[in-house]
Amino acid sequence: MENLALIVAYLVIGWVLQRTRSLPEQSGYVLNQYVIYVSVPALILLHLPKLTLSADVLAPLITPWVMYLLAIGLVLLASKVFHWNRELTGALLVVVPLGNTSFVGFPFVEAFYGTEGLPYAVIYDQTGSFLALALISSAIAAHYSNDTVNKTDRPTRWQQIKKLLVFPPVIALFVALLFGQEEYPPIVQPMLENLAATLIPVVMVAVGLQLRLRIARSHIGPFIAALSIKLVLLPAAALAGFMLLGMHSLAVHVSVLEAAMPPMITGGAVAIGAGLKPRLVAAIIGYGVLLGMLTLPLVAWVLELTLGAV
Repeated sequence: MENLALIVAYLVIGWVLQRTRSLPEQSGYVLNQYVIYVSVPALILLHLPKLTLSADVLAPLITPWVMYLLAIGLVLLASKVFHWNRELTGALLVVVPLGNTSFVGFPFVEAFYGTEGLPYAVIYDQTGSFLALALISSAIAAHYSNDTVNKTDRPTRWQQIKKLLVFPPVIALFVALLFGQEEYPPIVQPMLENLAATLIPVVMVAVGLQLRLRIARSHIGPFIAALSIKLVLLPAAALAGFMLLGMHSLAVHVSVLEAAMPPMITGGAVAIGAGLKPRLVAAIIGYGVLLGMLTLPLVAWVLELTLGAV
């Protein structure tokens, strides 16, 4: 409970700094870059080598892709039922399937399951959410975008793959798998611990700095549909699947909690950059984070109630 309170406190600090304009406008982006280039690689190097390879690893490997496909199907179904236009459908196809499995996911996984759950969260994020963003969602955004000027400047598939391979967390993932140690040399170990410890305060302040809460009345229907799918239906489907399989390990708990994460901020940025309903997307991201503060503890409680404590 104390860790959860700290997460909310850091979020509020970021939001207050945004409202009072105490920091430069791009501060949220700068903090995000710090997290991507420093905190997350340090966390991966520190915790991934402690992961014991077993059948449990399949849960965070497979779950994000099942959830991604399910979300795509639900958005397309809702689009057909409610007669959404092309731009709105494209926006939700980018935003809804992608969860904030690192920026929000890592702090919450650590809060509920300690550092033991972080390796599974890293696998879920890097082999699922991040790959889906880089290889699929960006292509969906390009397909649905009406911005013909920017289309000519979009990177080729090879350029996207090259960018993926030099992404700092991906490099850290390979290094951790090939050369990682459960205990690093005396100078390296405390440095990694200190850098990884900056993740929660920095990332939640950054999220607070980027919260956008305005929503047009005409967007209320798609807004409700998007967050209902992301925060309720996807984790419920993941939990039901694991219950049918009789699985209840720590990896399963982490996988369901990650499936319950609010929409990804970076995915929202991709949709906005493609000109797909920017105001609606910003509202989905902003309110998604705030509602996640309420729904994620509830999901963790339901997991303990149904699957047992870990």
